[in-house]
Amino acid sequence: MNKIWKSLIIDDEQLARQRLARLLEPYDEIDVVGQAVNGQDGLEKIEKLLPDLVFLDIEMPVFNGFELLHQLKHQPKVIFTTAYDQYAIKAFEEDSIDYLLKPIETERLEKTLKKLQQAQHQPIPSLSLEVLIKQMQFKKEVKTLTVKIGDKILLIKLDSIIYIEAEEKYVFLHTADGKKHLTDFTINSLEEKLPDQFIRIHRSYIINTDQIKEIRKSFNGAFVFIMNNTENARLTSSRSNGEMLRERFGI
Repeated sequence: MNKIWKSLIIDDEQLARQRLARLLEPYDEIDVVGQAVNGQDGLEKIEKLLPDLVFLDIEMPVFNGFELLHQLKHQPKVIFTTAYDQYAIKAFEEDSIDYLLKPIETERLEKTLKKLQQAQHQPIPSLSLEVLIKQMQFKKEVKTLTVKIGDKILLIKLDSIIYIEAEEKYVFLHTADGKKHLTDFTINSLEEKLPDQFIRIHRSYIINTDQIKEIRKSFNGAFVFIMNNTENARLTSSRSNGEMLRERFGI
């Protein structure tokens, strides 16, 4: 008799949660006991419901799927679901059961669930990195970031972002017009998500390298980046990033 997997769906997109729940309905071995709408909600529901299995989106507000996993006490099995193929290697390192690329198709889901049922008899072998990468069909190019202001959702173009700043639990986008926008993303998830023109120079700062006005050497191998905005923001790198920054800018 196949194991019945008490399952939780974690995804910040309502349509994605509904679609996956609908696709799972025909499978008697999957008992969906709940849904969560972001990383914090997912963490709380995992610890409360103690699911055997989690269908886990990676890119979510508050904190992403990887950040959620690192905070868990209860350790369910994990099937990642995401539209971002840049997470392939990291998902492989997390040793998940499988990796489903959105939009999830019935045939692909069925293969994953067959693999899941092996887990009641033996450990599930990791996917080879080569196979995992072949599953990625496209790369979703990020051109904007969303911020919420009341009932409005603004799309902030990446080119207009001068730098990103983490202040305690909050993350802000500083834009060329001198505005400071609060975002639901974590700075760790933005570091993963953003293209190569954005680099993290400090635990609290990600800068747009196209918006650097001047670089100055500071103490202990650190650098000061003077940004190309109205206030000429001065951002100091961490000493630990010194070697990476010297190689990046040839200094």
